Amino acid sequence: MKVLQINASVNTGSTGRITEEIGQVLQDEGHKSYIAYKTAGAAGSSSALIKIGNKLDVYRHGLKTRLLDQHGFGSKRPTLKLIEEIEHIDPDVIGLHNLHGYYLNVEVLFNYLKEVQKPVVWTFHDCWPFTGHCTFFDYVGCEKWKTECSNCPLQRSYPASWVMDNSNHNFHRKRELFNGIENLTIVTPSRWLKGLVAQSFLSDYPVQVIHNGIDLEQFKPKKTETLREKYKLSGKKLLLGVASVWDRRKGFKYFIELAKRLDDCFRIILIGLTKNKIRDLPKNIIGLERTEDISQLAAFYSMADAFVNPTLVDNFPTTNLEALACGTPVITFDTGGSPEAVDHESGFVVEKGDVGSVARLIELITKKETGFYRDKCRKRAVKNYDKNERFREYLNLYQEGALRNYV
Repeated sequence: MKVLQINASVNTGSTGRITEEIGQVLQDEGHKSYIAYKTAGAAGSSSALIKIGNKLDVYRHGLKTRLLDQHGFGSKRPTLKLIEEIEHIDPDVIGLHNLHGYYLNVEVLFNYLKEVQKPVVWTFHDCWPFTGHCTFFDYVGCEKWKTECSNCPLQRSYPASWVMDNSNHNFHRKRELFNGIENLTIVTPSRWLKGLVAQSFLSDYPVQVIHNGIDLEQFKPKKTETLREKYKLSGKKLLLGVASVWDRRKGFKYFIELAKRLDDCFRIILIGLTKNKIRDLPKNIIGLERTEDISQLAAFYSMADAFVNPTLVDNFPTTNLEALACGTPVITFDTGGSPEAVDHESGFVVEKGDVGSVARLIELITKKETGFYRDKCRKRAVKNYDKNERFREYLNLYQEGALRNYV
């Protein structure tokens, strides 16, 4: 079986690693894996890669987004070239992931998919496929997407438009384009997102929940003495936050508030910050830039007493899973599918914005003896989030789709 996946990235960031690891599972089972992408990680990929467009194409698409609010409707030439590659490969199944990201024309792609009617498995990593503009809407309480988007309250949020609000036209255009593929299955990594799809204009498609998986051989409890010495953390209680981009949606401001509430025996480590943000941090927060070094990242998870995820919008964040796999309990806001990652033995869920409860839970966690949560967290990760088990579910879906196509 030949499977082609399409995503904005490959082997970098959460969705890029998911795409890469699905490809690895396919190859382990003797299948051929192709990935079409915009951005690749430094380590490359074990799959055959197809680059979509170039920097100039991305810039043009970005300009069309900023001025006309037509995200997903630029990049016509690169998408036509992609279709030529798809025709040449002739895959048995096409797996879609994030189609936003300034690199793909969904109108060209979906007109082609309707023409060839190949089996399609589309993983929703956010809400963009069924809105007129945004990727997430819950933190502003918008429900227009259920009936008809217009006058978008998130026009200036990713994918930001500085001039026009085209959300109404985008909504109707997407609804027409994304419906009508006979053999399409939607995958959501969380039960929360599955519930939203059921209320959207894509509700007629079958939806299967497949939780994200991680590499349990890379993310596991590690020795941290050297790391503690490097950052002068001997005797300190440690809290960790990790994000690819720290913006208001990821709850950066809550760490600043938290830092004011904790005494000097605590240190907060934030990974994924820009140099500018690092310069302005209070003295009890250690800021680090984004890292692709998985071993180092696992050591930071292992060193922390708690992983704090004050996200305001999220689907099913892999950072929660990575923390659990390294034996670290998770404190998360009650946001999207984030609470689904933990149970009463491995984490805590608090109301959005309730920094006081976060601080009290940190005190509770750090009063336990060292290692109290480690085995419980690791056990939950092994049972539920092994990438080999989770991504084999994609293999099953691909095989079912291919079989239906030939019956």
